[in-house]
Parts: sequence; C-alpha cells; structure tokens
Amino acid sequence: MAKIVIKNVDFHCKQNNAEHRTIEITTKYLIVRRGQPFLLTLEMMEPFQDCDLLSLTVETGSAPSEVLGTRCEFGNPSPMYSSNVKAIWKYSIDRRANLQRGIVTLSVTPPANAPVGKYLLSASTLRGKTPLGTLVVLFNPWCPDDWVYLPDERERQEYVMNEDGLIYRGTSIYIQPMDWVFGQFEEDMVDICLMLLDVNPKHLRDPAGDVSARCNPIYVGRVVSAMINCNDDRGVLMGRWHDDYNDGVRPTSWTGSISILRRWYQQNCQPVKYGQCWVFAGVMCTVMRFLGIPCRVVTNFKSAHDTNNNLTIEEYYDEHGLRTKESTDSIWNFHVWVEGWMKRPDLNKGTSYDGWQVLDATPQEKSKGVFCCGPAPVSAILQGEVNLKYDVPFVLSEVNADVVQWMVSANGVKRKMHSDTMTVGQNISTKAVGNNMRNDITNTYKYREGSSEERASFNHALNKMKLGDDKEGDDKKGKVVMKFEEESKMQDGQDIKLRLKLSNKHRTNKTKLILVNAQTMRYNGRPMNTILTTTQEKMLPSGQDVILPIEIPFLSYSKFMVGCDSMKVSVVAIDKQQEDEIYHTEIDIALEDPPISIKVLSEARPVPFNDHRGGIYKPSQRDAEILLSDHHWMWPFRIRLHCEVNKNVGELKPHAPLKLQVTTIPYRAGLKTLVADFDCSAFRNIKGRCIVDIKP
Repeated sequence: MAKIVIKNVDFHCKQNNAEHRTIEITTKYLIVRRGQPFLLTLEMMEPFQDCDLLSLTVETGSAPSEVLGTRCEFGNPSPMYSSNVKAIWKYSIDRRANLQRGIVTLSVTPPANAPVGKYLLSASTLRGKTPLGTLVVLFNPWCPDDWVYLPDERERQEYVMNEDGLIYRGTSIYIQPMDWVFGQFEEDMVDICLMLLDVNPKHLRDPAGDVSARCNPIYVGRVVSAMINCNDDRGVLMGRWHDDYNDGVRPTSWTGSISILRRWYQQNCQPVKYGQCWVFAGVMCTVMRFLGIPCRVVTNFKSAHDTNNNLTIEEYYDEHGLRTKESTDSIWNFHVWVEGWMKRPDLNKGTSYDGWQVLDATPQEKSKGVFCCGPAPVSAILQGEVNLKYDVPFVLSEVNADVVQWMVSANGVKRKMHSDTMTVGQNISTKAVGNNMRNDITNTYKYREGSSEERASFNHALNKMKLGDDKEGDDKKGKVVMKFEEESKMQDGQDIKLRLKLSNKHRTNKTKLILVNAQTMRYNGRPMNTILTTTQEKMLPSGQDVILPIEIPFLSYSKFMVGCDSMKVSVVAIDKQQEDEIYHTEIDIALEDPPISIKVLSEARPVPFNDHRGGIYKPSQRDAEILLSDHHWMWPFRIRLHCEVNKNVGELKPHAPLKLQVTTIPYRAGLKTLVADFDCSAFRNIKGRCIVDIKP
C-alpha cells in the first residue's frame, strides 16, 4: 500500500455549481445541494491503487459530531457506522480518471438529510490529513429524498430560481401588484444568510444542537421567521407603522431585499429601519430561496389580527359611525406572509400535512415566546385542525375569523350593528408560475364562503379550541341592503365619486338617519384622519331602491393621504322608529397611483470586468427614459432605481409631463427587471417597471 500524498485539488466549481443550479451565485467556490453528487479531483504525488487508503471528512459547526450529523468520515476503507450516526456521506471513484498518474476523480454525495451550511473538507491518507477547502451545502428541491422536494420543474423555477417577483397590496377591491427584487443569487447572500443563522438566539444558546437541527427545513423556516424581525434578537428589520421614518427608510421606498440584507450585514447585524409586512415577507422569501426551500409571497386581503385567540374580531364605532381605536382586534386591508414548501413528518401520522406552510416574519404575536409564526400547514388551516403546530389558530383567524361590529354610545352602551362570517380573508393572492398574472389561492385556505363545508370547518376549529358556537345570528339580515357603486376612477389627484344604493326589503316604508363618514387609514386597520362627515334623513319606500351620491373632493383628502394607505368610507343607517335597528356597510379604497413608464433607449449588454462569478465584464452604461404622466400638481421629486441611481429634479409644472434619462450599469446577462421609485411632496413611492433583456 503506497503512502499517498495529495498535492492539488480541483473542486470543479463551474461544472458542479452549474449542475447544482448555484452557478448564478458564484464560480469561485463550491455550492452544492444535498442528495446530489458533485465531482472532486485529487492530484497525488504517486499512482493510486484501489487498495490505497483515502478517506474524506466533512465538518460543520464549532463542535462537529457524527451523532449530530455535523461530521462524517467516509471513503476507503468504508467505515462501520453505528445506528445513531446521522447524515452519512459517500463517494465513488471515477474509473475513467488516470489513476496511474495519480489523478483521482471522486463523485461525492452529501446525504439528503445533511444540515445546510458551510463545511470544511479534508482528506486522509497514510501520510496524514490534508485540508482541501470549504463548500456550502443547501436544501435540494430537485431531490426526492429531501424534505423540500418539489415535483414540478416550472414551480421549482418560479419558487427557487426566480430572482424577481410581485407582491400584492391595496384592498380586496383595488388589488395593486408591486415589483420586488429578491436577488437571492447575489454572491454575498452566502455570507449574509449563513450569518443570519449563526446569530440566532438558538445558536447562541446551543451551537451544536442548532447546527445539527439545520438538516430540518421546519426548524430552519422557524428560525428565519424569527430572525427577519429584530424584536427578540439581532434580526434584520425593525418594524414601524406610523409616519415618522426620518431616522431610516420609509417601508414603501424599498424595491427589493438586497440592499436591506446588505445594510444589516455591513452594520454588524444592527436592525435596518424600517419594515412593514410586505418588506418582512420579501426579505424572508429571499433567504428561503437562497437556502433552497421553495418559497412564495402570499397576500391576504381583509386580514384579521385576533389578539385573544377566539376566532372573532370585534369592531367599535361611535354614535356618528366613526371608527374608534379602542379594540385590540383589527382587520388589515391586507397582510403579507410567505409559504414554504416542505414535508411535515412531525405531525399526525396517517394524515399528510406536507406541502405549503405559512411562515410569517412580521412581529404580530409571540409563538412559544418568540415573535415568529409557523410553519402552519395550509391544509390544516383549510380543515380547521387548530391543534397542530405551529400557530394554526392564529393564521386561521387571519383568513376566516367572524366579525361583530358594535355602536358604542357616549355613556358606554353597546348596540350590535352587524355580524358576518364572510368579510375576513378575501382574494388570497400570489404571483402565478411563469408569468406576472395574479393567482388566487383562497380555496387552499378555506372552503367557499357561505358553503356548508366552510362553516363545518370553522365550527370544527371552535370545538377543538373549546370555544363553542355561541355567536348570535343577525336577525335583521337582508331587510335593508346597502351597496357602494363607483362613479369615477379611483385615482390619486382626482375627486372620488361613489353612489350608495339602499334597498328596502321591508313591507313598509322606512325612514333612516344616514351617517356617511370617510377616514384615512393605515393598511393595518388603524384609522387616522376624518375627511368627511355628513348626516341626512332619507325615506326608503318599501321594495324600492334609493340612490345616495357621495363625493370626496381631492382637496379634502390630499394632505391626509400622503402618509396613509387607503381611505375607509362607511355608512350607518339608523331607523328613526326603531333605534336598535342599525345597518352598516363600508368600502376600503386604495387610490391608483399616476402611471410611470420606463423605456430602455439602447441595447443593454455587459462588457468585460472582473466579475465575482468568474466572468470578465466591463461596466456598460445604458440609458433608460422615465416618463411621468401629466398631473395638475407642482412638486419637487426624485427618481430612484433598483440599481441605486438617484436623480433630484426641481419642479414639475402643472399639466406638464416629465422625461428623465438615467444611466444604469448591467453586470449580468438575462431578463432583468428595472424598477423606478418616484417620491415627492404629494405622493409616496410610486413605482414603475420594465423588463430588460441583457444580452450576453
């Protein structure tokens, strides 16, 4: 048996990373996915024989251990493993290599249950142990044995590989897509995402146990959910839900995750200011996709925040029909979380809760003492299985809580105005696979509203939580029906014109006191300013409709909407003869922004410079033209692109369009999204986009 000396090693980074779909990150070092082999070539000082000793060792974490799955020695001779050894690696020798010249090519396979992270790789021969270098191991949704295996290739391309996406905001009626650049394959995402795992409190308390648990996407998803917010730890983002953002960045200003994660990393893990739900979700999606867990961003419109865990949201109005701020429960115009795809063998045997799992990084309520949420199986939410981990009751409330509305008089007397089972959880949306269409996935969270299956699932949840179904019915339902209709386009800068149709289903005429109110709102359900209050008396003839016009002038709402997300127009109708007969309806309006168009004026092509992916590119300056449509306001403003180009201009004259040219520097070929962000004294963060084909 020869005493082999290793003099050189080739990790075949370009070939391996291409086959493991990580070449977009880098070609400088090895990044592989578990359960899939990669090539490793060792150059020996002497010829290599089958009987020669050659074993490899991989180690991760500060206290590597075979029992914990964070260390494995494997090769020739094959070691005898005890039954309690986890995560067994293996290799085979490529017989086509020139063994007589000492060239040994190995096909190395990390197990499908290996902890993700950075590993040290070394080789042992009779001459001793030789360090070979490092590699990074990620989850593998292409591997059937990996818990994150996703069978559909189109979905893998969308939910793992796509670096651009859409996040939906607005209201259930006025759904507005917003471009978001995830950027999970930027090279520095390796250091950033692994740092995020290493500074989490579980790792600081028990480094060995935490690194070992990184084999489990359930555990990793829960850690990432907690670390995207900074409430309990050195997490990435600080949340803020009021209009004072002077010491940070307004949440609506962000266009992607990259600059947020880089700021956090460069600031020694100090939180980045500021985030709200879609920012938390966008950043979490970036980290999950980098790690290899299929992930998509999901928006729930009319999203309930149930603080006392009783599946009921109570809302309070004063005698004039205005929303008060006294309720701890709320209904958000929208709320954004992510879904991660993974198996759930930790749940009830015999029933599969595999597939999409809700994970929410927005700090709303604590889960086992930490501000995180999930993973909650979407299939369990659909069936009302609230006794399963993690946080199923909270998510079920978000998509299907019942609502009770009360009118509270000045002396504290409460009168029930309305209750319903259909308001919460509407148009649950995510970007479609392979295109920019909206995919409505409401039916994955709950059965059709009004169906017997939906009520059965809801009552099943009540019984599991031992709440019982003791909610009062609404005995006056349908006797007077109120419905809003639009008369004009709901665009910022224009007067808002609505029609309220009141239909009297009673057999007698009814005289109603009609209270109309409009309030500016935060998207999280918090009322801000009252911009309209009117009271009038209307006689409603039996069996007939009465039309009530409602107009909100631009000048009455303009200064209040700058820092708000929507306006709520509510109507209360009180019967003049029976004051306990109260009807209520409302509409949430998210105003459409003035459009921005972007056009690339010349062919975009990267030219050589030293690129971190191993290519040679030189920055190429390409002009983009940005056109802001005419508007009757004058304001100073700036345009910001995702590539951090900033332009400050003077004033836009009344009724005058503006054209602005900016220069961008592409450094990667392929289809890329160019995003412009417009900010001024009258509007906040209006965004435009165009797709640019960067030629190789």
